Amino acid sequence: MSVVTRFAPSPTGFLHIGGARTALFNWLFTRRHGGTYRLRIEDTDRKRSTVEAIAAIVEGLKWLELDWDGEIVFQSRRLARHGEVARQMLAAGTAYRCYSTPEELTQMRERARAEGRPIRYDGTWRERDPCDAPAGVAPAIRLKAPQTGETLVEDRVQGPVRVANGELDDMILLRSDGTPTYMHSVVVDDHDMAITHVIRGDDHFSNTFRQLQIYHALDWPTPAFAHIPLLHGPDGAKLSKRHGALGVEAYRDMGFLPEAMRNYLLRLGWAHGDDETIATEQAILWFELDGVGRSPSRVDMAKLQNLNAHYIREAEAGRLADAIMARLAADGRPKVASDVLRGRLLAGMDGLRPRAKTLVELADLAAFYGLSRPLALDGKAAKLLDGAARERLAGVHAALANAGEWTESGLDAIVRNHAEQRGVKLGDMAQPLRAALTGSTVSPGIFEVMAVLGPEESRSRLADAIAGLNPV
Repeated sequence: MSVVTRFAPSPTGFLHIGGARTALFNWLFTRRHGGTYRLRIEDTDRKRSTVEAIAAIVEGLKWLELDWDGEIVFQSRRLARHGEVARQMLAAGTAYRCYSTPEELTQMRERARAEGRPIRYDGTWRERDPCDAPAGVAPAIRLKAPQTGETLVEDRVQGPVRVANGELDDMILLRSDGTPTYMHSVVVDDHDMAITHVIRGDDHFSNTFRQLQIYHALDWPTPAFAHIPLLHGPDGAKLSKRHGALGVEAYRDMGFLPEAMRNYLLRLGWAHGDDETIATEQAILWFELDGVGRSPSRVDMAKLQNLNAHYIREAEAGRLADAIMARLAADGRPKVASDVLRGRLLAGMDGLRPRAKTLVELADLAAFYGLSRPLALDGKAAKLLDGAARERLAGVHAALANAGEWTESGLDAIVRNHAEQRGVKLGDMAQPLRAALTGSTVSPGIFEVMAVLGPEESRSRLADAIAGLNPV
């Protein structure tokens, strides 16, 4: 049997990380078994579904590089098929028309509440003759659910779970206005798409019992089910807006790499021994549902940042340079030609990336390479470049005039020798140099910076600082 899975979000908001993890688990399981991974947009709630939300979901999946197979299926375009199946069930006697009015249903619920009974449809029209139907009332179509025995879910994560059929009621398949319910649409779509494995959050577990009854009523083969525990916040409570729950695009904008995000989401509820850093290619080879835990996982931003730092160190320099340039351009920060900036970023990347946990930090750290002269100084740098410091820089500037090969080691030797000759600590030379060359007191090694900037730019930036030209 070829594996076929689906990720089926409702487009009522952004793609949050819980949904992204579900998409990832489906994708990994499918790729592991050489199957087909489908994307279905469950947009039958026309009031809440939006074009913007659909676009956000699609863009989020593309950023995570979770490619799907075939065309996107839109549930709203399959309403005729949903209605057709409901009418087939009517004809087969596994469903019936219900003429209960909204007022009668309200009274039914109130009686159940007053008597301390579960709120369920009481089956008024289950065996009643449709000839008794009141005039002018459009019927709903309800499932004629089994009233004895039990429904069993052999869950691939949670194990076998049972519910007595007496605890379930005759749910609506088709509303009185002819629109299908979520329960019914999902079963029809999963069947027609030949879905073999339904991997989703365990908040859907109660839905599964009801959906299985529809499968059985139609005598359709049932997929395997795997219900993943939900994500929790750092305090152990279900992840929510108060924890700062964000959409996938927010993590992209915060400077996380997609491979770091995939690795992080993978480890939220799935394990392979003690491995923490797992490349996607390796995850595909390892991923199985028996590695999914039964307990909720807690979101930990510090862990995500540390993983991201690892992947930044591993990323190709040109890719990082492009990402930095895009972020600086969005902020209007580069003031030099793009080819000049890119050359500096490539030359200086090994000194930049170990100091950053996100692309935002990396861009901020690298921004000085794209500044035009005279450099604006931040507060600390301005305070550092007092008269005595500028005097020391003048001596360094003179010493550098005779520099031969402009290399990191050669520059280190020149400045170190100059400091020793004047009885000044190297740090008292290096810190003013950093302020003058970067406009900040934080940067990669200053001799590396000088080597990357080159002799002309380095000497010019020094001359600006010595002359006091830097704006604050």
